[in-house]
Amino acid sequence: MNGVPSRGTLMRRAAIASVAAALLLLVAKVWAHAETGSVAILGSLADTGLDLIASLVTFFAVRVAAEPADREHRFGHGKAEAISALFQVMLIGISALAVAVQAVRRLIDPQPVAAPEAGIGVSLFAILVTLLLVVYQRRIARATQSLAIETDRLHYQSDLALNVAVIAALVLAGFGLEGADPVFGLAIAAWFAWTAYGGGRRAVDMLMDREWPELQRQQLLNMVAIMPDVHGVHELRTRRAGDQDFVQFHMWVDPDLTVAEAHEISDRVEAAVLKAYPGTELLIHVDPRGHMDDSEVEEDHFCQIDPEAQLPSAT
Repeated sequence: MNGVPSRGTLMRRAAIASVAAALLLLVAKVWAHAETGSVAILGSLADTGLDLIASLVTFFAVRVAAEPADREHRFGHGKAEAISALFQVMLIGISALAVAVQAVRRLIDPQPVAAPEAGIGVSLFAILVTLLLVVYQRRIARATQSLAIETDRLHYQSDLALNVAVIAALVLAGFGLEGADPVFGLAIAAWFAWTAYGGGRRAVDMLMDREWPELQRQQLLNMVAIMPDVHGVHELRTRRAGDQDFVQFHMWVDPDLTVAEAHEISDRVEAAVLKAYPGTELLIHVDPRGHMDDSEVEEDHFCQIDPEAQLPSAT
């Protein structure tokens, strides 16, 4: 519909907002670390620096992912989002290691935190900016189903907890508990590592063409198996790249049907699947009932109806 921004436009806007927020927070945290010397602030600063790099990578990745399929990339460019997410995960892991090393050094050789009020003020400012960005990114991620934007959002969302931890460390340091700063630094590093694990798993799943969740697969199988003139479904394969879903399966029909009749059944099944899963790229192979290829996996020969898996509702 005219006037509604495209998926690519929404993703680019979210990426630009991310870059702008990272630049603003980077400047603020450089000043705060110079004033305080806090290892917790250093961890937050390192994270923001990597945020900026990751946001720039995301900006270019979503531009590539939004490009339509071409002669060299027949399935589109959606996996650029997964590559971007994996790069962000690597940066988060490096950040976790760097902060952990600095925190251990500070535990061995404690140093007082200077001007904690400066760090607290900057952290409160960072929470406000980050909260606004996360709310905006969440809306865009839901509208576009973008893995790159979602991974970026999760990273910034973790920054909210990070800045709260920084404030707690600085408050405790202001009361003379110097060991609180490196301890919170270690906690921040552990949070980075956990965030990296979650984001990395999702990115690898997309790059490795992981199947749809089992319930979603079963819903699709149930829907196709109960359609008129369909005698079975096998060799179901599903995957996702960016916002694009891909589905292919073999379908048994009466071996005495003409090619035209089998084609008509295939068209009806395709229409039903696309109504339930809009935008899916679908490939259906018609087999005479009972035919199986030697390469087929035993568990995929037959569609097992699961009454617990409700049929998908059309949107």
